[in-house]
Amino acid sequence: MGRLRTVASEFWNDVRAQKLRTSLTILGITWGTVAVVVLLAFGTGLERATLKRFHGLGDRVVMLFGGTTTKPFQGFPDGRSIRLTEDDAHILKQQVPEIERISPEFSRRGTPVKHGRAIMNPNITGCWPDYTFMRNVIPDFGGRFINEEDVEKRRRVAVLGDRVREMLFEGESGDVVGRQIMIGETPFTIVGVMKPKNQSSSYNSRDQDRVFIPASTHRAMFGDRYVNNLVYQTADPEASQRAEEQVYKVLGGKYRFDPTDEDALGVWDTTEFEKMFSYLFLAFNGFFAIVGSFTLTVGGIGVANIMYIVVKERTKEIGIKRSVGARKADILRQFFLESTAIVFVGALIGFVLSLGVVRLVRFGDMEEFIGVPTVSPAVAIITMSLLGLIALFAGWFPARKAANLDPVECLRQ
Repeated sequence: MGRLRTVASEFWNDVRAQKLRTSLTILGITWGTVAVVVLLAFGTGLERATLKRFHGLGDRVVMLFGGTTTKPFQGFPDGRSIRLTEDDAHILKQQVPEIERISPEFSRRGTPVKHGRAIMNPNITGCWPDYTFMRNVIPDFGGRFINEEDVEKRRRVAVLGDRVREMLFEGESGDVVGRQIMIGETPFTIVGVMKPKNQSSSYNSRDQDRVFIPASTHRAMFGDRYVNNLVYQTADPEASQRAEEQVYKVLGGKYRFDPTDEDALGVWDTTEFEKMFSYLFLAFNGFFAIVGSFTLTVGGIGVANIMYIVVKERTKEIGIKRSVGARKADILRQFFLESTAIVFVGALIGFVLSLGVVRLVRFGDMEEFIGVPTVSPAVAIITMSLLGLIALFAGWFPARKAANLDPVECLRQ
C-alpha cells in the first residue's frame, strides 16, 4: 500500500510539473477511445437495425419457387417449367420431417379493394394459418389471423396490412375488425389488422401493402391452379440445408426432374442470407475497429514519448533509488504504473464522452437510417482490449529502459 501511495505521489508531481504535455497525452488517449467506442457503437446499432428489418420478412424461412429444368432426366428433356401447387405443400409437410411449418402463397394484383369511396390495388395474398408465425404477420390487439376453419370453409375473411388499413379507412380512428371491404365485387369481413413492423426485404411486396385471405378462398375466387410460391420454416437453422435437399428429392420424384438440378426450383433461404449479413457486418465493424485503433495507437505513442522524457528527466533520481537498495523490478513497476495511470485517465474520460455522444445521437431522428447506436458488451471488450495493449506497450518499453539504467551512470548525470 505504501508503494502505491509513493507511486501515486510521484505521478501527481510529474503531472503538475508537465501539465501541458500530460494533458495533451491524455487527450490523445481520450480521442482514441471515443473514436473506437463511437464507431463500434454505430456499427452495432446499424447491424441490429438491419437484422431487425430483415427479420420483418420472417425467421428461418425459405421461399420456394418453381423454376426451369436444365438437365434431361428419365427421358424428359431440359427446359421444362416446374409449376408448384397447393398440394405440394401437403406433400412436403408429410415427407420432409425437417419442415416445421409450411404454407402456399397465392398473390394477385390488379383487383381493386374498396371501402366507401376509398379504393386501392394491394397485393391480395392467399395463405394458410401458419403464415402468420413464419412471416411475422402478427395481428394487432383485438384481431386475429386466418385460422383452419376459415380455410376449410372458404370463408370470405381478410387480414389487412397496416398501410392498407390507413388507406381504406383514412381519417377514421378505432377498431375496424368486423367491418366489411369489397375485394372486386365480393364482400369480405375484416378479422384482423397487422401490427406495424420494420421490413427491409420482400419478394412480392411489403406486408403492410397486402390483404391476406384464406388460400382456399383465393383459389376459388380467382381460379388459380398454381401457387406463386411456397413458404416453409425449419425448427432448427442447421436443418435448413437438409430440408432443401429433401425438398429437391420429393418434388424431383413428383415432377420428374433431376434432384441435383438446382435451377428446377428457386430457393431463397433467409438463414443463408442472414449469415451473409453477419459476415458483412463483421468485416464492417472490423474496419471500424481498425480505424479507431489507429487513432488510439497515436495516443499510445504519445504516452510512450512522454514516459521516455520522464525517464530522462529523472535519471539522477533513478540512480539514487538504485544506490539505496531499490531493485530493477521496483523501478520498472513505478514507471509502468505511471504510464498505465495516464492511459486509464484518458480512457475513463473517453468512455464518458462516448456514452454522451451515443445518447445525444439517440435524440436525433436518425433511427430509421442508422439504428440505435449501442455500447454493447462486445464493444466494451474490444475497446478495453485495445486500451490494455496500448498501456502495455506504451509503458513497458520506457519502464524497462528506466530499470536497466546503470546506477553509476545515473549518479554521474
